[in-house]
Amino acid sequence: MKPHDTWEVLPHGDLEKLADNLYIVEGKLPMPLGDSIRHMTIVRLAGNRLAIFSAIALDEARMAKLEALGTPAFLIVPSGIHRIDAKPWRDRYPQLQVIAPEHACARISHVVDVDTTDADLGDPNAELFYVPGTDRRELAMIVHTSTGKTLVLNDLIFNMPAIDGWRGWPFKLMGFGFGHPSMPRLVKRKLVANDNEMREQLRRWANEGFERIVVAHGKPIENPRETLLELAA
Repeated sequence: MKPHDTWEVLPHGDLEKLADNLYIVEGKLPMPLGDSIRHMTIVRLAGNRLAIFSAIALDEARMAKLEALGTPAFLIVPSGIHRIDAKPWRDRYPQLQVIAPEHACARISHVVDVDTTDADLGDPNAELFYVPGTDRRELAMIVHTSTGKTLVLNDLIFNMPAIDGWRGWPFKLMGFGFGHPSMPRLVKRKLVANDNEMREQLRRWANEGFERIVVAHGKPIENPRETLLELAA
C-alpha cells in the first residue's frame, strides 16, 4: 500500500490497555481480497514520554486519548514495509526521533527522514533491539510491565483469523490466514537471513517467560511458550 503524505484515517478501534505502560490500537488496511489487521503499540516511558511502534493515524478523539498518556518522543518504523503513516506522524510531531532498521533505511527514507538506526529509549522497562537472524532488517521490543514481560514483534509472526472459502486460498498459500500463529513464507523469505539463528532465537524467547506477544498483524498471542517452540520446529 502506498505511504500516506497526509493524515489519512483508516478504520481502527480504540486504545486497548494491556498494562499501565503498554497500549495497542487495532486498525484495518484495505487489501484486494479483504481487510488486513494491523496494530500500533504505544509504550509509556519515563519522563511522560511515549514510544510509538508501527504508527497508525488515528481520529482526533483517539489521538486526544493517546496524547493524554504522554508526549510522543520516539517513532519506531520497525521494517521497510511498515512506513504507511510514518510521514504524517513526523509532520504532526516534528520533535519525534525516527528510528528505523539499518538495512531498511533506504526504503524508509523515501518517505520520512530517519534519525537513527539504534536508540536507547531511556527507560529500563523498554528495550528496543534487532531481531537476531534478520540481518538488521527488523526491530522488536521487550516491555516490562507490572504483570510480566511482553514481546512486541512486527512482521516475523502473524496471528491472523481464519479466512474461509476461495478468498482464503491465496493467503494460505503464502502462509497466513490459518486462524493460528504462523511465520508466512513470503515474509520469512524477505526477513529471515539465517534460519539457524532465527530458530535458536525463537527457542530462547520460549524460555524467557513472556506473558504475551504483540504482533503487527493479528491478535496478541497469550502465554506464547508453546507457539514459539512450534514455530522454531
